[in-house]
Amino acid sequence: MPKMKTHKGLKKRIKITGTGKVLITGHHRNNKKMKKRGSKLNSLKKMSPVHKTHISKIKKMLPNAGIK
Repeated sequence: MPKMKTHKGLKKRIKITGTGKVLITGHHRNNKKMKKRGSKLNSLKKMSPVHKTHISKIKKMLPNAGIK
């Protein structure tokens, strides 16, 4: 059986905490910045938890990450 490979693009975009939670930065940040409020752009900088419906897909893409 072939090895399970890590998805390198996803690995660069997320952070896994010590307790096994998955955090990701806000999306839609780089395009049309003039239309967005400064507070909106600042809130997109922060890392927020990934919704529970996406956790199963992330576990498949990062098999050795230790996600709970």
